Amino acid sequence: MSTDINRPIAPAVGGSTARLGASLHVKGEISGNEDLHIDGSVEGLIQLDDRKLTVGSSAKLTADVVAREVVVYGSVKGNLRARDRIEIKKDGSVIGDLTTARIMIEDGAYFKGAIEIDRSASSEADHGFDKPAYTRAAAGTPAAIPAQAHIAKSAS
Repeated sequence: MSTDINRPIAPAVGGSTARLGASLHVKGEISGNEDLHIDGSVEGLIQLDDRKLTVGSSAKLTADVVAREVVVYGSVKGNLRARDRIEIKKDGSVIGDLTTARIMIEDGAYFKGAIEIDRSASSEADHGFDKPAYTRAAAGTPAAIPAQAHIAKSAS
């Protein structure tokens, strides 16, 4: 009789997070289907389409990132694209462009680049974005928020 019957075939949705330790340095491409916490350094591309990437406080990334969610406590030089949201914590630093549906930059964080709010998850036709803003406002539909902003925020 096999003891494998009690083992899950795939990790649970809220399962463990893979870790890249502080003494590790990776050059190249990282891709996968699990959450990742990086404390070391990475140069290249990180692609975790439906997962969360956490950039630890000792991490140094020179990489482009594609993930569902990105949380930055350390340093990132490169473009970040997150389907759900990007957070830059108070000691975090990002130099590069951000594309996401939701963004949070804490007071004290450093960011230099452009932000594009990507609302592709919601249907633009339902909101009337194909019409000029004054037409939507007259019809009672809220005016659109500018989709791009340039922010330079540095710690004092």
